[in-house]
Amino acid sequence: MSARILIAVTHLLGIGHLVRARQLARALAGTGYEVTLASGGMPDGKAAAGYRFAQLPSVRTEGTDFRNLLDENGHTATPERLAARREQLATLAQELSPDIVVTEHFPFGRRQLAGEFLALIEAARMANPRALVLSSIRDVLVAPQRPERLAEAAERISTLFDAVLVHGDPLVLPLKASWPVTPEIAGKLVYTGYLAERPALPVAVSGPSGAILVSGGSSAAALPLFETVLAAAQLLPQHSFHLLIGRGVAETDFARLRQSAPANAQVERARPDFPALLASCALSISQAGYNTALDLVQAGRPALLVPFDAGNETEQALRAAALAQAGLARVVNLAEGQQALAAAIETALARGAPPAARVDLDGAAGSVAAVTRLLANRA
Repeated sequence: MSARILIAVTHLLGIGHLVRARQLARALAGTGYEVTLASGGMPDGKAAAGYRFAQLPSVRTEGTDFRNLLDENGHTATPERLAARREQLATLAQELSPDIVVTEHFPFGRRQLAGEFLALIEAARMANPRALVLSSIRDVLVAPQRPERLAEAAERISTLFDAVLVHGDPLVLPLKASWPVTPEIAGKLVYTGYLAERPALPVAVSGPSGAILVSGGSSAAALPLFETVLAAAQLLPQHSFHLLIGRGVAETDFARLRQSAPANAQVERARPDFPALLASCALSISQAGYNTALDLVQAGRPALLVPFDAGNETEQALRAAALAQAGLARVVNLAEGQQALAAAIETALARGAPPAARVDLDGAAGSVAAVTRLLANRA
């Protein structure tokens, strides 16, 4: 019988955490593991590919207010809803008796959901005392400013977790750049490489070839970016712009963007053929989220990065700076306005494509190898 793996993830702003968890689940299931992915964020409508998917009663946040959890209707998540989530996770662990439990982002984050993650770990180890407990994290984290919260996370890593899967490349961006890595934590880090979605074979796309492609992930966090780009497009009528607006942007905001677009700018909803559009664009303008950055690295096109930094968020700024240091993109500050952005666009177009990236993008194989090695060591 193959090993059983239970992965728990809750995305609150955008879907990056869920995308990464799905990639991990797919990679592990593809090599014979029995994988169940439990998601506590808003449903993304995607089908599971070779693994079991369990949807918990969903929670989300409004903007960067991560302290207040909301339900799908925007109402405060009730104690009953949170209790139902804990019970469903614990029941899954009891039924599956997993060999490995993976908590995405916890205990480095999701502190407001600590109760359900701790209940999951307890239930899993009651069902299978030899179960391994792993944390799965991206390349960059946002460290809490309060020392007691850092100490709390370090204590949980030390006492509850067997290893931490870091889905990044330490030669590009080590975890210590964003999180205080103590010797106890360092001894549990396993770098897997980036969990990149390998590009499909080239396909014909309907859209302006050679356009300046503008994207902002799934949430409304990119609205300032879209607004500034449209203002810059009016200053650059000789160039074509193609804006892809995430499904998390309200219809009223989407309509407003379309109405304000100049003649040289096409505005539409995000499309599944984004990688193909990216590969044929003249220039990409985007934020610096995990998955977007990997798409850029693989496409090898000129890029301007406008990192999301609201609410003291530092993740994207650190990642953008690392890509800029490697010569793969340039960083732009929206506060400088549309004229500065227009000048940066002209400069980036003149410089052309960046050098070939030297980044470990084989995180799928790296994650499978790490899990296999950890299971073998346990045995």
